[in-house]
Amino acid sequence: MEEKKTQLPENAHRELKPGEEYQPLLSPQKNYPEVTPWSVTLGIIMTVIFSAAAAYLGLKVGQVFEAAIPIAIIAVGLSSGLKRKNALGENVMIQSIGSCSGAIVAGAIFTLPALFILQDKYPELTVNFTKVFFSSLLGGILGILFLIPFRKYFVKEQHGKYPFPEATATTQVLVSGESGGKGAKTLLVSGLIGGLYDFIVSTFGLWGETLTTKILPWGTAIADKAKVLLKVNTGAAVLGLGYIVGLKYAFIICCGSFLVWLVIIPLMNLIWGGQVIDLMNTGITQTIGEMSPEQIFKDYARHIGIGGIATAGIVGIVKSFGVIKSALGLAASEFGRKKSDAETEVIRTQRDISMKIVVVGIIITLLVVFGFFAIGVVDNIWHAVVGVLIVGIIAFLFTTVAANAIAIVGSNPVSGMTLMTLILASLIMVAVGLNGTAGMTAALIIGGVVCTALSVAGAFITDLKIGYWIGSTPKKQESWKFLGTLVAAATVGGVMLVLNKTYGFTGEGALVAPQANAMAAVIEPMMNGGSAPWLLYGIGAVIALVLTFFKVPALPFALGMFIPIDLNMPMLIGGAISWFVGSRSKDKALNEARTEKGTLIASGFIAGGALMGVVSAILRFANVDVYIEPSPWTEPVAIIPYAAIIIYMIYSALKAKKAE
Repeated sequence: MEEKKTQLPENAHRELKPGEEYQPLLSPQKNYPEVTPWSVTLGIIMTVIFSAAAAYLGLKVGQVFEAAIPIAIIAVGLSSGLKRKNALGENVMIQSIGSCSGAIVAGAIFTLPALFILQDKYPELTVNFTKVFFSSLLGGILGILFLIPFRKYFVKEQHGKYPFPEATATTQVLVSGESGGKGAKTLLVSGLIGGLYDFIVSTFGLWGETLTTKILPWGTAIADKAKVLLKVNTGAAVLGLGYIVGLKYAFIICCGSFLVWLVIIPLMNLIWGGQVIDLMNTGITQTIGEMSPEQIFKDYARHIGIGGIATAGIVGIVKSFGVIKSALGLAASEFGRKKSDAETEVIRTQRDISMKIVVVGIIITLLVVFGFFAIGVVDNIWHAVVGVLIVGIIAFLFTTVAANAIAIVGSNPVSGMTLMTLILASLIMVAVGLNGTAGMTAALIIGGVVCTALSVAGAFITDLKIGYWIGSTPKKQESWKFLGTLVAAATVGGVMLVLNKTYGFTGEGALVAPQANAMAAVIEPMMNGGSAPWLLYGIGAVIALVLTFFKVPALPFALGMFIPIDLNMPMLIGGAISWFVGSRSKDKALNEARTEKGTLIASGFIAGGALMGVVSAILRFANVDVYIEPSPWTEPVAIIPYAAIIIYMIYSALKAKKAE
């Protein structure tokens, strides 16, 4: 009788040697329970609950929590409590269906509330359930279909080359639930520590969530006068994320941040400090010298990151032309093959939905998008054709960018790519004669479809990597992802309309919806003759091209320019810890054991933080306010607990013993 595997093989996270194969926990030669009434039903329930919770929190405070890990924890807990046998395959499926919630929510709330915001100013602009639902649904379907041809490349062929931090943490949760033992104990203890730590910060505010150089006597003066500021998020989850990302990528990401925050922002203040610069006609009245470093980042420097991400994405597309070509070639060849032939040639763990179905699915979905645009959005055939072309081309091209970003840092720059999409869509729509409120509606719906497609594609590559490590059937994950997308789109559409009637998006007590407000602020002037910050995009593009020339990975660097520095600095700290614990011994096996234990601790931090984020969201929904008013000591005090979890992580990892 074959011994049951209870932990990932040692080659799960490293590059494979020539001729070496990765063998997942679930044997490719056997079939396991995956799609069952239990897994589908629980997956749908998780989708509804987490879609509603994430939509509320995202619109209320501007943060979308990651649903995959809490869902994995619930799935493991329920299967253990009910003593379900061979539940690992089912739990992967529950997580895969349920994780549609976070992806669809992010895609919808970043763009579509802008319709409600603009409606307050332009009453003729109409918003209804149909527009929200179909934007989310069609975008989600396109995201799934566009990603499937690239699954093998990102998941299998690039094995060990990308850290996949989110997938690593979720896989550890799923595997530990199955295995028990020391690994599960480490994950549980670190999950409790990380979860309670983040919960205390976000719910009670006992210490500062962010450390800045302003705590130093001269820090405030330098920030005010020279616009030089460094910030560190003190959360346990972000620290854990940095550990899994590793020092290499964390360093490149932070170099992007340092360029923006220590060079570009101070230089802008030095050269144009006395000037008011309104590149997008959004109504800026402050001089750059009057702005805080954070404002300069938000209004100017961040756009350099967007230009860098877009250019790095295009360079990546050119470089991966061979992958795209082979995927398209495979699709073409399958049209002449029988299904049975294709099925028998491929092992279970590498079996995808047939490329024939994927191609036909893309064509049908784009035709439905055309119908949706022609009947429900623009009422003009030519404008609908243009809209479909924008959606199809941008969503397809940026799918690989979203997957790359998730694979490297676990963070999808979807808001930046969507902003670029909105600007391009606005320019094209104005050029073909569609402007004003009709143009605003069309551009935002296009943005909503593309944003959701990229968000779903990014999240889905995480699901597929989890499935690859564990040994799930990709075809089953891909097929049932559509159901999760349908349920999530319907839930988000309903929740958004209810929240609009309850709170509204404008006026006193309105929902924050920061991303949607930013989108509305950009698109309104453009549809009324305004411009885009092409100079800033161009600077970002040049930086990305120079980095590519010198063989420095441009995408993580550009992500560093775009993502706020307080989220990047902990990445560097976590990456440094990973390097430290994995290099203290001359014994390679001992270093690997320490690194692996550190990965478990980091996964626990991420899992605990994600789960307690949900608890915090519930408390906010119930209007439970126990937050302590900040004092001058709130921020400096944060150094003590933050140093404590860093020491705990290092000490516990170094205590690891190599396998006998």
